[in-house]
Amino acid sequence: MGLSSFYLTKLQALEERFEELSNKLSDPQIMSDPDIYAKLAKELSSLEEIVKTFQEYKKALKEIEENKKLLEEEKDEDLRALAKEEIKLLENKVEDLEKILPLMLLPKDPNDEKSVILEIRAGAGGEEAALFAAELLRMYQRYAERKGWKFEILDANETGLRGFKEVIARIDGKGAYSRLKFESGVHRVQRVPVTESGGRIHTSTATVAVLPEVDEVEVEIRPEDLKIETMRASGHGGQHVNKTESAVRITHLPTGIVVTCQNERSQHQNKATALKILRAKLYELAQREQIEKLQKERKAQVGTGERSEKIRTYNFPQNRVTDHRIGLTVYNLPEVLDGDLDEFIDALITHYRTEALKREEVLSLAA
Repeated sequence: MGLSSFYLTKLQALEERFEELSNKLSDPQIMSDPDIYAKLAKELSSLEEIVKTFQEYKKALKEIEENKKLLEEEKDEDLRALAKEEIKLLENKVEDLEKILPLMLLPKDPNDEKSVILEIRAGAGGEEAALFAAELLRMYQRYAERKGWKFEILDANETGLRGFKEVIARIDGKGAYSRLKFESGVHRVQRVPVTESGGRIHTSTATVAVLPEVDEVEVEIRPEDLKIETMRASGHGGQHVNKTESAVRITHLPTGIVVTCQNERSQHQNKATALKILRAKLYELAQREQIEKLQKERKAQVGTGERSEKIRTYNFPQNRVTDHRIGLTVYNLPEVLDGDLDEFIDALITHYRTEALKREEVLSLAA
């Protein structure tokens, strides 16, 4: 039992900073400057949860010592029994807090509070893969509804059977990226397709990419790096389709990334939406390059949710959904496809936090 000196030192430093900020915010000079006050208040708020948890931990340790002292001095058996029971409860509490506090010390992902650009592409499996892509889109739409987030389709390439070769959506909600970021990767479905007359089980795939929505100031896009083309929209879209050149295709020349958007009514709206998608893709590319650089420097493997990784299987005959990264299997496939994803998402968050904690501990020992 007991936190290591590495974590205790960090926690004590945060507690001291919390006290310092609390004192500063009551200073009339600080209170008279709205910008400085807002900055310090934000920092104080970010520290409050972990400092209060640390203080709760220290209080529990103190109460254990007090009860142990009582056991040494007290002769009354009833009081001794109460003290023993109290010690047991407090030790369980301390054990739980010793698991929580290191996780709370992990650096926060700066993108966690952002909204999401969701991209789903049909993979291997032809029309069946496109139908599966449509089901995944609905799954995330239903999940967004459960969370009270806004869901908006930005662009779609629909097939004849109402599947999608590719579909891009925006999920607008506080913390959307923190909940969905581990959904990136290859999703696999095993079932008898509606297009299969022989009743054989087929395996098809769809690729999911979850990108944080970024502001213009976070990713600079130079006009000279863009090739912008306009064309007539195609597919289902009402009376304006094929009559005006409202669709926009933007090619980012340095990276070769191509984004097409045709869902909006006007060329101006489609261009703005396409730039929003391009900005998210460029940001993801920069992040991936940074992670790869860190991996080489540390010579350590970090799970990144790369799209090439097969992350989850949806098996219809067995009513089974399995996440291969954490070995979690549930037998409620219809509920999962209806947006009941929290069991997977919570388990994934816990897994990746634990892995990050292991790396922190290794680095602390090497320091």
